[in-house]
Amino acid sequence: MTQTTVTSPASTTTATTPSGLRSLYLIRVVFSLIWVALVLATSASLASTDRPTVIAALLLIVYPLWDVIATLLERRLAGTGSASRVSAANMALGLATTAGMIIAAFSVVRTALLVFGVWALLAGAVQLVVAIRRRRTVGPQWPMIISGAQSVLAGATIAATSASATSSLSTLAGYSAFGAFWFLVSVIALSIRGRREQR
Repeated sequence: MTQTTVTSPASTTTATTPSGLRSLYLIRVVFSLIWVALVLATSASLASTDRPTVIAALLLIVYPLWDVIATLLERRLAGTGSASRVSAANMALGLATTAGMIIAAFSVVRTALLVFGVWALLAGAVQLVVAIRRRRTVGPQWPMIISGAQSVLAGATIAATSASATSSLSTLAGYSAFGAFWFLVSVIALSIRGRREQR
């Protein structure tokens, strides 16, 4: 649940970025909620020592891959003002996680939880940096700052407890659900700012 675009004040796309971000965030909310529903319906009962089912494996692989796609879309929304190095690093991290999930799909759930946890921790750290840098051009980013901090803490917890007998994929569903919530909060915040600017 990362956001990696920073818009430059000099960019010609600055005015359209909030609108584009709102649309993208709404798409991410819908994706996350569908993903959560699928995990809970098909894979929540899988324990850390179980092997992922085909459906679980697909869900685990698709999640970080979608984050890469969403990051690429954000880069295009921001145009020349994007923080290319940050977003490129985030996409590389997402692709590495996708590759790790493909490997984990042939192992056990605890391996997938470990990979996911490390990714969530690092992606959350990237999100914190980006949200702080974006404040001057897009406005208050406190939802994304909180979300990034939460991702760091959640990722560290998921990774640390991945080998526990009580760990399951339902933990990841909770992580994604919180991500959807903060994306929705960001949509509302950007909408309020847009209305104020039109007055």
